[in-house]
Amino acid sequence: MADKDFWDEYNEYREKMNERVMETDNLNIKRFFNLDTKAYDDGALDKKTKEMLGLVASLVLKCDDCINYHMQELYKLDITDEELYEVLNIGLIVGGSIIIPHLRKALEAWDKLVEKDE
Repeated sequence: MADKDFWDEYNEYREKMNERVMETDNLNIKRFFNLDTKAYDDGALDKKTKEMLGLVASLVLKCDDCINYHMQELYKLDITDEELYEVLNIGLIVGGSIIIPHLRKALEAWDKLVEKDE
């Protein structure tokens, strides 16, 4: 039950704070948020590939919140364990050993997503 609470809390907080950000009514912030959202739409690269790239970037930038977001999106897109492990490996290779704690967080998030569906 605790794992379900993790994702519920994560998504509720993210939604609440995104609404708060939009309340600032700053055009440039709104434009950036829109650009960020649209960047992951299908194009020359499909959404799954773009989310994989986002996960690698998030690992290298050491953003656990971003890692959670991309893990959740990739889970919805039916990434396989093997694909995920290769993506995580690319992040590790690019980022080096400093990425290891964030790799742990990514795998923890993955396990919680899998557990939630069981």
